Amino acid sequence: MDVRMPQREILFEPLKLPCGVTLKNRIAKSAMSDSLGDGTGHPTAEQIRLYQRWAEGGTSGSIIGEVQGTAGYAEKPGNLVLNEASDLGRFRELAQQGGENGTKLWLQLGHGGALAYPPTGNPKGPSAIDLPGLRCAELKINEIDQVPSEFARTARLAQQTGFSGVEVHAAHGFLLSQFLSPLFNKRSDQYGGTIANRMRLLLQSIEAIRSAVGPGFPIAVKLNSSDQLEGGFEDEDSLKVVAALDRSSVDLIDISGGTYFPGAKSASDGAGKGPYFIEFAKRARAVTAKPLMLTGGFKTRTQARML
Repeated sequence: MDVRMPQREILFEPLKLPCGVTLKNRIAKSAMSDSLGDGTGHPTAEQIRLYQRWAEGGTSGSIIGEVQGTAGYAEKPGNLVLNEASDLGRFRELAQQGGENGTKLWLQLGHGGALAYPPTGNPKGPSAIDLPGLRCAELKINEIDQVPSEFARTARLAQQTGFSGVEVHAAHGFLLSQFLSPLFNKRSDQYGGTIANRMRLLLQSIEAIRSAVGPGFPIAVKLNSSDQLEGGFEDEDSLKVVAALDRSSVDLIDISGGTYFPGAKSASDGAGKGPYFIEFAKRARAVTAKPLMLTGGFKTRTQARML
């Protein structure tokens, strides 16, 4: 009789984050720009029901994509906008229903930067851009200095309205990703040039958020493995950012790739049939002990066990 021990199912084991919060399993719904807001920056009944259904499905956590601190830098009109002028009761309802069944519901802190929606926003990035389909002004140093406190303000409100954590969006060509990329960051001050300077705003933002929410509130970072653009943010620089994040107070690093700049490849282009960024994630594991989250391309349970 062939008696075999059942395979250890890592996907359904709890995961304790550095801040002390425990996720009930290793399956999470990554941030997507679902654009289900009502146009005034508030959640709709349809959006609330969607996140409630994900919670009913048993995921350990869901991340709501592109929640802005100000409408002026929203990526699109359907983004949520959370600040002191918001109807906080509507956000509390989203947090409560999307956080059912032990699910941790996190807000992704966004800032469109150069990709802010022009009809309603004010596109500005680390450097001025004048390209077909993409134009923006350069942020002044006093505007850059305000960014960490703006992220911190939104994170504090997320905590106060019942969300379980936040994710800092530093991927996909949005503001912090623009600062990381030498293709779009041509500054010659303390925020440009070397990768140490280009990651400065990201690290300052994390520090400000941690100061605002305290030690026990989860903070994640979504980071590109690369921009997938020639001359842009590449894997060697990304590994240096991962190493810096290892020394920070973040609780999880969410690995992705690609940008939404005109003409850029999608994250899945050339990624094959498996998880999109698995090889980079293996390299990142060598430079950080932080929990890693990998986004995109998972089709089977075997693939999901690869990390």
